[in-house]
Amino acid sequence: MANLNKELTEHNSKVVVLDFIKALNAEDFDLARLQLHDDLIFKGVMSERSGADAYMEDLKKLKLKYEVKKIFTDNEEVCLFYDININGKKLFGSGWYVLENEKIKSFKVIFDPRPVLA
Repeated sequence: MANLNKELTEHNSKVVVLDFIKALNAEDFDLARLQLHDDLIFKGVMSERSGADAYMEDLKKLKLKYEVKKIFTDNEEVCLFYDININGKKLFGSGWYVLENEKIKSFKVIFDPRPVLA
């Protein structure tokens, strides 16, 4: 039974994160926001944000596009490898998402920012 609960948690976590990414790609920012805890903590290469609303305001301006390459799950943690299109430049990156009560509570993103800064 414990194994089934773990599988369900991992499935639900994966769905939440992928729904978030799909909504961002579609520029459906209201749907993306529904996947986030109000007190979201985001840490990235070039910025950090506290609060889902502040983070979403940034995303509305950036209009990033993601192409997921690989996904890993471990209970309420999800890791993605993806290409991120930022201002017409494709960068390989990774995001580590931590969920709580089926909403994204925090995540960290890493990528090489040099092509964007050039």
